[in-house]
Amino acid sequence: MSKRKQSAPARSSADRRPPRRDEKPRGPSGPGSGPMSGKSRPKDRRASTGPASGKPGDESWLFGFHAVEAALANPERRHQRLLLTRNAMEELKRSGVPLPFAPEDTAPEDIASHLPPGAVHQGVALQTSPLPDHSLEDACKDARVVVMLDQVTDPHNVGAILRSAAVFGATALVMTERNSPPLAGTLAKSASGALELVRVAKVTNLSRSIEELKDLGFQVIGLDGDAPHSLPDLALDGPVAFVMGAEGDGLRRLTREHCDLLAKLPAAGAMRSLNVSNAAAVALYEAFRRRP
Repeated sequence: MSKRKQSAPARSSADRRPPRRDEKPRGPSGPGSGPMSGKSRPKDRRASTGPASGKPGDESWLFGFHAVEAALANPERRHQRLLLTRNAMEELKRSGVPLPFAPEDTAPEDIASHLPPGAVHQGVALQTSPLPDHSLEDACKDARVVVMLDQVTDPHNVGAILRSAAVFGATALVMTERNSPPLAGTLAKSASGALELVRVAKVTNLSRSIEELKDLGFQVIGLDGDAPHSLPDLALDGPVAFVMGAEGDGLRRLTREHCDLLAKLPAAGAMRSLNVSNAAAVALYEAFRRRP
């Protein structure tokens, strides 16, 4: 499916709304447009390996049982410190996860001092290296389903999308370099270990990356609540990439124009929109159940 473009679906009057002077051109924010499309973060994800500062911007710390267990089992990580409360240490031993070095018996308030305010650490925190950077081609190699996020900035949403991707067999997630959440902390905890399983590629230009995926044979479908096509009615032949937009804003104009087509999720009543992570889960399940 190299460089093929299906006929563009009919646009509503909302699609033709001229952008305000203080905003970049983007798609409409009608019901469902945001929950069916996401954003990014600085290209250099190398976190400091020095002493923890305790500041929210410190990306070297992971917290929460599932996130830390998965990171400890990932040979691509290089770990520096493992902080555990006594109860958490016993629970981690029962889980059978091999520890690469001796953990530090730490009080809950001391763990919290290394983390962003309000972090629910469950008595466990790991200071570790970031995951390796993946190019778009490397991340999507052999993938059947890919998720692309057009300015989804909430780490809880991105983490939940990673978790759904791991469950339903999407092996790659593509985000833009700027304005995306850090691949650590809250995002990692929300992903519940999936951050270690799904390859993440940070790209400079999402529209250009969409065209590159087309060259690799992917059908690129932008999810939009106002689209004329319903996702269950589409063939979904071959590798597919779902593009999800930010809450409220939806897909940006250029992103919409570069997709092969736009599709919506069917809805039973007047409410047609879903949270972006829930919409991603529904779309990924739809692709999963079609697999031969």
